Amino acid sequence: MSLQGKTLFITGASRGIGREIALRAARDGANIVIAAKSAEPHAKLPGTIFSVAREVEAAGGQALALQVDVREEDAVREALARANEHFGGIDALINNAGAIKLTGVQHIELKRFDLMHQINTRAVLLCSQAALPYLKKSGGHILNLSPPLNLATKWFAQYSPYTVTKYGMSMLTLGMSEEFRNYGISVNSLWPQTMIATAAIEFQLGSKESFKHARTPAIMADAAHVILSCTNRSLTGRLLIDEEILRESGITEFEHYRFAPDSSDKLMTDLFID
Repeated sequence: MSLQGKTLFITGASRGIGREIALRAARDGANIVIAAKSAEPHAKLPGTIFSVAREVEAAGGQALALQVDVREEDAVREALARANEHFGGIDALINNAGAIKLTGVQHIELKRFDLMHQINTRAVLLCSQAALPYLKKSGGHILNLSPPLNLATKWFAQYSPYTVTKYGMSMLTLGMSEEFRNYGISVNSLWPQTMIATAAIEFQLGSKESFKHARTPAIMADAAHVILSCTNRSLTGRLLIDEEILRESGITEFEHYRFAPDSSDKLMTDLFID
């Protein structure tokens, strides 16, 4: 399986899982569009579109860094047009950009819910719609970083505003997989089995203490690689878990994905995973 010569448009790719997916594909010789807001260094979060572009090129890929706010329709459409012109097509859209606030309805600020809805659910619709003309030509792939639709009430009891916006992404996955069937476009979701150690999670939790229970973003990147390498819509419509799809591809050893490889602490399952 190889993504050599393929063009991937990745939102929110300036750090975390998006960056790791970019670097994994770059090792194949893929073309990577790093589409994110961070053009200047953040005070608390590492990485910019330009630093990741340099890493992509060092890893063997070609890079195009574009500053994009996925809430802005004109900016999204312009970025996809520039990516298509620069690389001569688009083979995959990875909707990785996300916003999180684990708060219930009683205490959520409306502007915070609006932000999560715009970056999580609405951006998937916008980016997918804007990428559709290019994906029709390539018979390409849309990959949304969103969870399985687990309707257990515990996932709604404490932070239903966030749950609604992430489940919206997964429902769009199911819908677009069928809607785009005649174009030969595959659509999937991908979610981690365990907590993933990223700067955004550290920022949310306030420390790295819990990372001894986490895996690195590499497991998500390897899982994304398996999905994006599949052809003939063989996986389309599935809401996949990283460990699940890697096992299906023949991988049975996962210890090397631990953030703390010498730790014997139990890994923490991620949200929406029973």
